[in-house]
Amino acid sequence: MGIYAGIKPTMVAERSLEQRRAFGDFVRAQRERVAPAAIGLPSGKRRRTPGLRREEVAQLCGLSTTWFTWIEQGRDVSISAGALARLAVALRLDRAERAYLFDLAGKRDPEHGRAETGNVSAALATCVEAVAAPAYLLDGLWNMCCWNAPAEHLFAGWLDTPGEHNLLRFTFTHPAAPSLICDWEVRARRLAGEFRAASSGHLDDPKLRAFVAALRQDSEKFAQFWDQHGVLGREGGERTFNHPSNGFLRYEQVTFDVSNRPDLKMTVLVRRP
Repeated sequence: MGIYAGIKPTMVAERSLEQRRAFGDFVRAQRERVAPAAIGLPSGKRRRTPGLRREEVAQLCGLSTTWFTWIEQGRDVSISAGALARLAVALRLDRAERAYLFDLAGKRDPEHGRAETGNVSAALATCVEAVAAPAYLLDGLWNMCCWNAPAEHLFAGWLDTPGEHNLLRFTFTHPAAPSLICDWEVRARRLAGEFRAASSGHLDDPKLRAFVAALRQDSEKFAQFWDQHGVLGREGGERTFNHPSNGFLRYEQVTFDVSNRPDLKMTVLVRRP
């Protein structure tokens, strides 16, 4: 049997029979849902099955019809992340459906976490403003997309001034950061590790590569920490500051994912005594 683009036999079964069946059933259901006209095909009376034919979807994904049939049958075969991405496009999957497809296949979506274009919705910005504690939204490059008044007061001299509002660039290049952030070097090292972990799925993204290269050039400390390849989860915990007006401040950091914008994270600093 030949080798088909984007697929390979599974040498060791990594998914249960139930998972493979669920994956095949989902793919078949979505295939039958897509109207032929959606991909420019006539929907004539000779079609005996609803939606698209297997060979039509297989061709769109660069797979063989036999292999695609095995996938729908729940056989023990594997499909690459790239072929899954093409399948998601061919089946016209929305964000939730695409995530479900990759979860069932046991693969990581190469598009997950990539920076998206477009502004933060008014509703999301209002949510940030409504929080009583310092709160802000970070995008995939950890630019501050929006923040509330308590956050602006906490980061006085940065968020209340025009110009660049990137959390990493503030931490590593802003002159006020080392005096504001307690144990600056420990926090900065951790921040570099958190960013590496958060961006691991799209290290080939040109925007990310350009951002990292520029920050490495502008900050010897960032370059040092980045080259150490530390990886840490953004798990929150205690955050302390030496505020120029309010003195010593202690917070508990809590981070939330935004369900319909995987490139965004909402951070809230809850005041501790």
